[in-house]
Amino acid sequence: MAQYQTTGAVGGVRAAAIDEGLRAHMNKVYGTMSIGMLITAAAAWAISGLATTTDPAMAVAQMGNGKMVTSFGALIYGSPLKWLIMFAPLIMVFGLSAMINRMSAATAQLVFYAFAALMGLSLSSIFLIYTGFSIVQIFLITAIAFASLSLWGYTTKKDISAWGSFLIMGVVGIFVAMLVNIFLQSPALMFAISAIGVLIFAGLTAYDTQQIKNEYIAHAAHGDQEWLGKSAIMGALKLYLDFINMFIFLLQLFGNRE
Repeated sequence: MAQYQTTGAVGGVRAAAIDEGLRAHMNKVYGTMSIGMLITAAAAWAISGLATTTDPAMAVAQMGNGKMVTSFGALIYGSPLKWLIMFAPLIMVFGLSAMINRMSAATAQLVFYAFAALMGLSLSSIFLIYTGFSIVQIFLITAIAFASLSLWGYTTKKDISAWGSFLIMGVVGIFVAMLVNIFLQSPALMFAISAIGVLIFAGLTAYDTQQIKNEYIAHAAHGDQEWLGKSAIMGALKLYLDFINMFIFLLQLFGNRE
């Protein structure tokens, strides 16, 4: 969209400068998101290693699938603390979004990385449920789908901003349905939630990519580097959440359980 929004609206030199800045901005968005993903993966793997064991002498409990957990694992997976771990990342997302304007770009970036580590703690339980091969396989599938959808959102000349309200309503609906299913424990409802969730976050990947691009173009002329730095972090957060949620829903649909 940089081409059709800047060509004719600004001179050739200025358009080239905006396009160059846009590439740098998107590189920062994807780079920050990628570091966040690495932190999440490392944290999830390390925490699951501390929480589970193959040594009966170190085990304090056994899960339904035969996995043995240490005292640390029993604390984070079997005590009421698991609910705090589950919802803490959501609370942190709302907090970062609400306070981003009061933070420096450097502080916001550190908070994002802390959030990524906390998300790793929350996601570490997938190693109790799914095989390691299945987790890697679904991650690679998600990465390919995400890259394709984000590239389309970046390059398409179609304005997809109208998708926003529909997709946000879909996210709210899925969240409510997941809360309800905590009590119902319905496999059919969980399957429907996962299938719809994949479609919604696939759409959000393309939508958010285009919105990040449009926001940069709208503000590039002001040259506010602090704002652009924060915008890149918030863009990374949006795409990170799109990736993580698409991965989780695909894992629920196609992952091989232990």
